[in-house]
Amino acid sequence: MPVTDMETIVRAAEVIVSARHMVALTGAGISQESDVPTFRGNDGLWRQYDPMELATPEAFKRDPGLVWEWYSWRQGLIANCRPNPAHTTLARWARDGLLKALITQNVDGLHERAGSEDVIEVHGNLWRVRCTECDYRAHLSAPASGVPECPECGALLRPDVVWFGEALDAAVLARVWQELHLADACIVIGTSAVVYPAAQFPATVKSQGGAVIEVNVEETPLTPIADVHVRGRAGEVLPAIDRAIAALRGQ
Repeated sequence: MPVTDMETIVRAAEVIVSARHMVALTGAGISQESDVPTFRGNDGLWRQYDPMELATPEAFKRDPGLVWEWYSWRQGLIANCRPNPAHTTLARWARDGLLKALITQNVDGLHERAGSEDVIEVHGNLWRVRCTECDYRAHLSAPASGVPECPECGALLRPDVVWFGEALDAAVLARVWQELHLADACIVIGTSAVVYPAAQFPATVKSQGGAVIEVNVEETPLTPIADVHVRGRAGEVLPAIDRAIAALRGQ
């Protein structure tokens, strides 16, 4: 963590310890440290396809087998990835009562595997499926094989993720805004701060007088409004903040 000094780490720890209701927002940066690929298809079959053309309702309607082959390939890659220290630190903060809500833009399920419970996944989860006709939902324990069908109505199952051109789930967004309006602190980890509406979440906390901590390897559009900008890799920064919290608490 060569860019960030200890004084900044301690400032972040002080914000967290003094917060009454802290929420976290995580993005692709935290998963990249677990070697989760960006799924652009560096070789083989997927080099021919643009993910923005596969992750759409129209693509699924046109060729569900192709779409499921791509998602099964992605699931196979993610299955070999492991949560990193940033994931496990967030899970521990939640158990200790320091973190009240964890909001993620990621669909890889690594927060749950790290021990976080009740994660608010604004873009869905790659390991969940839902029926295209009825209300059936389920969680996969292994990469999908072929095109799965609903055990209740026989219709096709699809990945329970938000595809391009689809609106975010209204119930999920309602939970997000509820937590944000309760928050007096927000820690933002590994997000580009350019994808809406998630880019608006930290600003909402800031507008109601809350503090914003940003953890990122570089500056983002969020940096100018952050009370504390901690520059570095999340897997190194969050454990360092955790140690500073322990020192503040005399542990």
